[in-house]
Amino acid sequence: MITQNNDILIKNLSRRDSAHIWHPYTQMHQADPAIPIVRGEGAYLYAADGKRYIDAISSWWVNIHGHAHPYIAEKLYAQFRQLEHVIFAGFTHPPAIALAERLLHLLPSLQTKAFFSDNGSTAVEVALKMCVQYWFNRGIPKRKVLALKDAYHGDTFGAMSVSGRSKWTVPFENFMFDVCFIDRPNSQNIHAIMEFISQEQHTLACFIYEPLVQGAAGMLMYETSPLNMLMHHCRALDVLLVQDEVFTGFGRTGKLFAANHLKEQADIMCFSKGLTGGALPLGLTTCTDNIYQAFLSNDNHKTLFHGHSFTANPLACTAALASLDLLLSEHTQRRIQYISRKHSSFAANISNHPKVKAVRYNGTIFALEWETGEETSYFNTYRNQLYHYFLNQGLLLRPLGNVIYILPPYCISDEDLAFIYQTIKHALDDLE
Repeated sequence: MITQNNDILIKNLSRRDSAHIWHPYTQMHQADPAIPIVRGEGAYLYAADGKRYIDAISSWWVNIHGHAHPYIAEKLYAQFRQLEHVIFAGFTHPPAIALAERLLHLLPSLQTKAFFSDNGSTAVEVALKMCVQYWFNRGIPKRKVLALKDAYHGDTFGAMSVSGRSKWTVPFENFMFDVCFIDRPNSQNIHAIMEFISQEQHTLACFIYEPLVQGAAGMLMYETSPLNMLMHHCRALDVLLVQDEVFTGFGRTGKLFAANHLKEQADIMCFSKGLTGGALPLGLTTCTDNIYQAFLSNDNHKTLFHGHSFTANPLACTAALASLDLLLSEHTQRRIQYISRKHSSFAANISNHPKVKAVRYNGTIFALEWETGEETSYFNTYRNQLYHYFLNQGLLLRPLGNVIYILPPYCISDEDLAFIYQTIKHALDDLE
């Protein structure tokens, strides 16, 4: 009877979902019914049918401490009973102040101001508007943006414009602004890239980049030295630097921020995803005092006219503060280093497998490019076979085409991490 009731519940949830919901990044005409998840705990997700999944990708890279963390929940409950929301124009509140103070203290010293928004895309939108209006307020006509090929900065129009052009963006080409795209810098091309920037410097408002790892492009990675050189060159030519740490922030590269690997500092930085430990949506854009000063004027037209209804929501800020407590603990820092070492060992263990086209890892980020005989692409037809293979094993791994990546919550157990590696090895051996 219990099994029968569960079957009815699952079918009812799936039916209601398919009747009313349009899911992200999903071709609904071909999609399987969405799996109803009713509970989360730590690294696990529990479906309505009782099946347990290891969330090996931190639910789109956000749940860095796992699901339903009791410490974050307790802090949120206390804040909810005190203040759930207040307009952030003309008002402020303790969680926002504490979060701005604490985060800025952790960031490179040039970051002095924090502007709140509500997700990664909007954090990038704010950064781009800051850059363009910075030059406008100074009466200097610099409006072009420099970005990396294969970049991904979000799906709103500004963020999409500075992301790599692809089949995703074709319908919107006529609506996107002018962007100069360059290759990821390396020791061979860095001087040619710098020469190109020197030629375009008078038109370039800023350079936006994902530091060290381009996530959605397939976890593509590049070295610190050429990026440092590129950042230094841009600064010398007065091209503002926008560092998008929406993905790389909060421990993912083995250090608190990708910025901690770099000698050069950005003018503006963008954050979201792991910011609240996955508990609530929140975006943050930080900047230098130099940027901030360009907007201070007796002329109201020089104001940064940007905001969101839920700007600096007290609950989201509280979750972020609780997440930072956990992140900075000795236990979490040890787990980050442990996961990083295990990724390195696993990479060495499978790199010579005939079905492995490439292996990449940086900190807690691991990626395996599967040799399928097709071009490596988000639209690689092997993706669905891989996705369902791992789901059937109780693993949530969402391949980027033929690129499998592991991005576990830091709380993942040693046994579950070993199971992920072992399941990937079995897939390499079993799947044709």
